[in-house]
Amino acid sequence: MSLMIGKNSVVGINYTLTNDEGEVMDTSEGRGPLVYLHGANNLIPGLEQELAGKTQGDSFKATIAPDQAYGESNPELIQTLPREMFQGVDNIEPGMGFTAQGPEGQQQQITVKEVNGDQVTVDGNHPMAGKTLHFDVEIVSIRDASEEEIAHGHVHDGDNAH
Repeated sequence: MSLMIGKNSVVGINYTLTNDEGEVMDTSEGRGPLVYLHGANNLIPGLEQELAGKTQGDSFKATIAPDQAYGESNPELIQTLPREMFQGVDNIEPGMGFTAQGPEGQQQQITVKEVNGDQVTVDGNHPMAGKTLHFDVEIVSIRDASEEEIAHGHVHDGDNAH
């Protein structure tokens, strides 16, 4: 009997993620399967829901709306900052990514949207916020998680990761 994906399954998937235009945004191709612990919020909610109950060897396509993926784009996270906030960076160009410190001291990824003289417009939204995601997925492995993996909330693949 083959295992079905459920809470505390360790699942390996091959996947390709495309946007509405069909451009590949991310893929496991050439990197080997993505292995994750199901039910531990390691994937976007919409993809986890699609995977639940599937078995090894299953392949499927899923279209996931922003509210089940990286959320809607939040206009408040788009800000224009003075260039002097980017100390030590000589050449600031659109598309560059930086790690900034958020209001509570948390790390936040920001992407430069526009540079206009001494004004730099940055976007703190996830790059895929507001986007509908299209996944093409093949399930390559399923096993039960160990007690340690369940306790830690992620997979340990003999890599001594903590």
